[in-house]
Amino acid sequence: MNITDLITRERIVCDSEVTSKKRVIEVLSELLATGQADLTPRLIFDSLIGRERLGSTGLGHGVALPHGRFNPIQQAIGAFIKIGKGVDFDAIDREPVDLVFGLLVPDHYTDEHLKILAHLAEMFSDRSFCQQLRDSDSDQTLFERLRDWRVAATMPP
Repeated sequence: MNITDLITRERIVCDSEVTSKKRVIEVLSELLATGQADLTPRLIFDSLIGRERLGSTGLGHGVALPHGRFNPIQQAIGAFIKIGKGVDFDAIDREPVDLVFGLLVPDHYTDEHLKILAHLAEMFSDRSFCQQLRDSDSDQTLFERLRDWRVAATMPP
């Protein structure tokens, strides 16, 4: 999977000043609606928050992967936020979250949904990579690092 199949530069925010889990999901909803005809942030928010109510998507180590299903879309879309100061996301390790990748998939994505989540979990379990994201100072740099993760992860030392 290529991350650029999910995300565009316009759906990335560096050093957001959000201060709550709810606000993170609102910003993700706005980003996910960017460039998508017939999608409103409110409907996306309802999908993401509905999934979040089932259990936190905070993975630990400062990372969260809020995700939801949404019938009107035909392919998966993603958005990414690097938060300036971590927020409480009810993560499994109780640590604040500062790296958030939001994912929206069509209802008919079953296996694909799980494969995408597995890929993202692998990506964000790479601590060196997460530190590179934390050290990024622009939306463009974040996009490039997300785009190039697989290449960098497979290059010999």
